[in-house]
Amino acid sequence: MGESDNNARTLSIPESTVLRLPVYQRILVNFERRGLNTISSADLGRLSGENAASVRRDLSRLGSFGTRGTGYNVATLIRQIDRVFATDQPHGVVLVGAGNLGRALVQSNNFFGHGTQLVAVFDADPALIGGELGGCTVLADEHLEAEVRTASVHLAVLTVPVSVAQGVAERLVTAGVRYILNFAPTTLHVGAKVTVRYVDLSIELQALSFYERDDAARHSGTSIGTAGITNAARSPKHRTHRSSAQPR
Repeated sequence: MGESDNNARTLSIPESTVLRLPVYQRILVNFERRGLNTISSADLGRLSGENAASVRRDLSRLGSFGTRGTGYNVATLIRQIDRVFATDQPHGVVLVGAGNLGRALVQSNNFFGHGTQLVAVFDADPALIGGELGGCTVLADEHLEAEVRTASVHLAVLTVPVSVAQGVAERLVTAGVRYILNFAPTTLHVGAKVTVRYVDLSIELQALSFYERDDAARHSGTSIGTAGITNAARSPKHRTHRSSAQPR
């Protein structure tokens, strides 16, 4: 299969599969570190919270077919997932917001990496400007447009207050950013050509509170309508999708 065929296959992968592949990859890397060479779809499904049929369908989109009775080669699967996320050529990312949340993300072992590389950090707080974070010097946000254009960066992470999130997003888009991961609990309006993903931890906690209340009511014999929401404990797939849902 040629390079163009590989690219076409990668572009045809649906979003639901793209969100599950990093989970599979973490499991596979752990297997490799333990010296295990193969893994079955049943084991990969059990460890990722998916069923074996979904795992086989996801992996078939990479062109990987396991051997009955043997399973999948761990090293081969890791390489195939690496190709999907182009981890051999990391994409530059800028972080806007060097406060507590931004700092926590950078200091996490698993946030940046896996196809991305932090190349610049910005903040408006004079107390933070000039400090070091993730190997980058925290720059004043007034330099944002120039730095983004110079580095030709197309990805950004926002960990700024709600009051400034929209304005910062507009500035990023003007500078050439086309993909934004937004941690501010607000919906951004940046045009159809820009992809925005949302991580709203307050919504996740609110949803878990609902599930707790719903389960308690069910156990007491009272029925509460769930408005079509499937309990996350019974549907890992649905839980994964909600983690990047837009804020209301």
